[in-house]
Amino acid sequence: MRMLIMGPPGAGKGTQGVVIAEHFGIPAISTGAIFRSNVAEQTELGKVVSEIMNRGELVPDDVTTQLVADRLAQPDAAQGFLLDGFPRTVPQAKSLDEILDKLGTPLDAVLSLVVSDEVLVARMMKRAEIEHREDDNEETIRNRFKVYADETEPLLALYRDRGLLVEVDGLGEVAEVNDRIVAALEKKSA
Repeated sequence: MRMLIMGPPGAGKGTQGVVIAEHFGIPAISTGAIFRSNVAEQTELGKVVSEIMNRGELVPDDVTTQLVADRLAQPDAAQGFLLDGFPRTVPQAKSLDEILDKLGTPLDAVLSLVVSDEVLVARMMKRAEIEHREDDNEETIRNRFKVYADETEPLLALYRDRGLLVEVDGLGEVAEVNDRIVAALEKKSA
């Protein structure tokens, strides 16, 4: 299974991505986790990414695309992957198409978690408290929603037109949402 997981910030992509990847026996590849690791290690990339993330903006396409291309070329992704955080824009989607064409591996599904903005703000503020994430404050969160609406939502139409989009209600307990996701993906692949 080769898939993307999408949804607005705080929709549960990271949590569900790990569980879904385990279910299908594929690696969960999160660009956000890779970026945060670089920030924590204070690498050169991490310093640049930290400034960008603290403003609630997206990391430049060339940096993200190279990171994803390198990761998808690793042996553990040869039989499938769940990609979280890329693509976020139509140009990134075109770059992903090129990467996958070179690897000879088309996408099987694009999972979109659907959750209301107000629920998401509450989730992210709670996450900020628990994880001490400086990039999660209300102003930054609201900016992320705007960036998502402007730049990422058009991807949903693109993948819907390709017959790849699987939309799932992301509200509820982790296991409940996971059950809905698995059922929807299995129905799609049947």
